[in-house]
Amino acid sequence: MRTNFKNSVIALALMVSGLIQAQQVSFGNMQNLIPRNQDAINQFDVKKDSVEFKGISVDLGGAFALQFQAMNSFNDHQEGSYAASNGTAITNYRLNNLENQFNLPTANMTIGAQLYDGVRVNLDLYLAARHHNETWVKGGYLQIDKLDFIKKDFLAGFMKYATIKIGQMENNYGDAHFRRSDNGNAIVNPFIESNIMDSFTTEMGAELYYNRGGFVSMFGMTNGKLNQNVTEFVPAATTAATPDQNTTISPTILAKLGFDKQLSDDLRLRITGSFAHSANMSGNPWSSERAGSRYYYVMSHAAYTYGTTSVTNNATTDLAANQTTGRFNPGFGNWFTTVMVNPFVKFKGLEFFGTIELASGGDKKGVDETRKVNQFAGDVVYRFGTNDKFYIGARYNTVSGKLANADAKEVSVDRFESSLGWFMTKNILAKLGYTTQKYNDYSEFSGNSLNDLYGGKFDGLMFEAVITF
Repeated sequence: MRTNFKNSVIALALMVSGLIQAQQVSFGNMQNLIPRNQDAINQFDVKKDSVEFKGISVDLGGAFALQFQAMNSFNDHQEGSYAASNGTAITNYRLNNLENQFNLPTANMTIGAQLYDGVRVNLDLYLAARHHNETWVKGGYLQIDKLDFIKKDFLAGFMKYATIKIGQMENNYGDAHFRRSDNGNAIVNPFIESNIMDSFTTEMGAELYYNRGGFVSMFGMTNGKLNQNVTEFVPAATTAATPDQNTTISPTILAKLGFDKQLSDDLRLRITGSFAHSANMSGNPWSSERAGSRYYYVMSHAAYTYGTTSVTNNATTDLAANQTTGRFNPGFGNWFTTVMVNPFVKFKGLEFFGTIELASGGDKKGVDETRKVNQFAGDVVYRFGTNDKFYIGARYNTVSGKLANADAKEVSVDRFESSLGWFMTKNILAKLGYTTQKYNDYSEFSGNSLNDLYGGKFDGLMFEAVITF
């Protein structure tokens, strides 16, 4: 959703000015709002609080992140000349050498308002991102925690534990997305990067939460579209490889069940199981993230020649087009069904968080044969010092599966990441991380040309500074 930032700010200023003239407006008196600082760590789903409604109130926040990257990548291809699988000559092939240098700074902006007792609205913008260097709207939603706008205390017994969210918003599939970096907002992530198979999307829909006595539940439905439009869906031409292509886009169904309770002053236990399914997909939860990964241009190739055709450098030709380096997209094309289980245990300063993700889907449009991709991740973080201002952590993450139904064997990607963190204040975080990632069983060629991930590996250090408010 592209937006003109200048016009948005002007419109917001006029709106606030109009509200102030019409009635008294306060700033920052928000209900049921998850903080945008260190206190947001290990906050999942939604929360209820007892903040009193004091009339319309405006909320404004921001988040900024900057990394210094010292990484390089390698593969099993030798630099120089090759013969492609069809015999065509390939000359001057090599991976890009990466400098030890700063990445593009990223920034988010949040605008919200408390509109009524138990009703607030939220809008998130990416001011600068790896994929969109200009300002874009991430999404927005209306959150309803009371139904008093219908009638005083309407369904109060139910709404004491329930929350309704409606909008084009970050879909609540799994718990891993509550510990990931969201462009400039990286304060809840103890590491530099998110999972290898990063489950994240924003679609138009609604979610209903009911959390009571440690019981956690959510049911949601979206229209299955990342980009909204009302034009007729016209399938691509039918071919032998893609027969009987979809003529519609189906809704995405979301669900979550779990248990989350502070069992004692020292021990918290949470475990959830999440489900997502689309019968006729438009996008998928592993290719819709528009901010980009933290590992800039790893495993990217320099310019080379394929026969008489010049192949461009895929790190410099279009800085926004190669934004997911270091990640894995299962590439489902017809339908998908995925389940994620997330255990979380916190004992004093020691935390364990795990991800078990079992995904399956159709290979291509009109092909219903099932292909499976599995992801497993586990991290251990120890927080210490006054107000847990320091932490040390390690995470192991692996993904395996076939890239296409016709492939004879699976490929896999393994990552180890360690991290040191220092909360200078609740709103300022400095991280230092080391990462090593390996690509296993990738073929030597991709189509007729060379496969950059053949025997691939990258490793190195990263430093990240995060500021949120």
